[in-house]
Amino acid sequence: MAPSKNMSIKTAGTFEQIQEQLPALTEAISEMRETILANLVLLGEIPAPTFKEERRNKMLVNRFSEVGLLNTAMDEKDNGFGVLEGSEGEGNILVLAHTDTVFSEKTDHTLSVKPDVVTGPGVADNTLGLAAIASLPDILNKLDIELKNDLILMGSTKSLGRGDIEGLRFFLANNEHPIKAGICVEGVQFGRLSHMSIGMLRGEIVCRIPAEYDWTSFGDSSAILTINEVINKINDIPLPKRPRSSIVLGKMEGGADFNKRATTAKLGFEIRSESGSVVDEIGYRLEEAVAEVASKTGDYLNLDIFAKRQPGGIEFSHPLVRCARQILKECEVNPRYEPSTSELSGFIDYDIPALTVGVSSGKNLQMEDEFINIDPMYKGLAQLVAIILAVDGGHCNEH
Repeated sequence: MAPSKNMSIKTAGTFEQIQEQLPALTEAISEMRETILANLVLLGEIPAPTFKEERRNKMLVNRFSEVGLLNTAMDEKDNGFGVLEGSEGEGNILVLAHTDTVFSEKTDHTLSVKPDVVTGPGVADNTLGLAAIASLPDILNKLDIELKNDLILMGSTKSLGRGDIEGLRFFLANNEHPIKAGICVEGVQFGRLSHMSIGMLRGEIVCRIPAEYDWTSFGDSSAILTINEVINKINDIPLPKRPRSSIVLGKMEGGADFNKRATTAKLGFEIRSESGSVVDEIGYRLEEAVAEVASKTGDYLNLDIFAKRQPGGIEFSHPLVRCARQILKECEVNPRYEPSTSELSGFIDYDIPALTVGVSSGKNLQMEDEFINIDPMYKGLAQLVAIILAVDGGHCNEH
């Protein structure tokens, strides 16, 4: 089926019809390359570190207004919204992407657009996801799709690090409209299909030692060495193979110069497990390890836990997962079932069926030369539209 300016597929009657439309959806979306890339650059070149996403979301809301969405707003947490009203409006489908990135405002956010790739800080995590949200009204208009349910498009804030998905939590806690399903959009990887959240504790261990230098302990006193002792103790914590569990030591900072003792050092970590009780047990053991090192060294050590997730989600057999799985297979992509610790857990807290999906492929995540491939994103966006149609058509309801 060759795409036209308006495909007029509206809401297909059966799920099989939605699947049959995927090649045409992909081709039609590929014709919108310039619009999608323009949104990507427009949003991506505005810095949006966690807790400072306001400027980027103002641009997102402006884009929603420019394409004709009447109901656009920002809330107290700087979340950005646009609502595409459905013909019936009895239910709501929430499609969101987190706005924040790991890069500071001082980082050069210029994006480099080449024929096959786009490179720059945060482009994969998660500017492409946000650009997908910004582009959806144009895409649905081009495809002449009119949904029955209202489509809430959201740029969520305070997702990463200490943010603890505060933006989504705030919205769901104050939302008065029934939500049929949630779809979390990540820039990468296309084929990702997350329907479960694992248990998680995220925190930071800070070590400080006196700044006064004691020459009698030449070379022995360093916050980095103390943190190293903590790491050794953490490595001794036994982890069960079932349920699957891990401790991720993901970030370390310390010291000021080569010839100066490090008086401060920080270690960032995540404890992950399929079991909430195992997360708690490992957390207790880590707390004991920190206390033991502090007692032996006499150095100041502080354990700060600032994010927690409970395991949960929808089953593999849930109609929403089944539909998304079949859509990916129709796109000739093998689904990758990855547990999530991101916005998905916010939906789980409110018993809302939800998925996390990716739009394209990319590499070098959270590095300044992060990049996404352009060609796969057309299928990735077609996948997103197809899932929305499946939810809107009632094909993802539990019976």
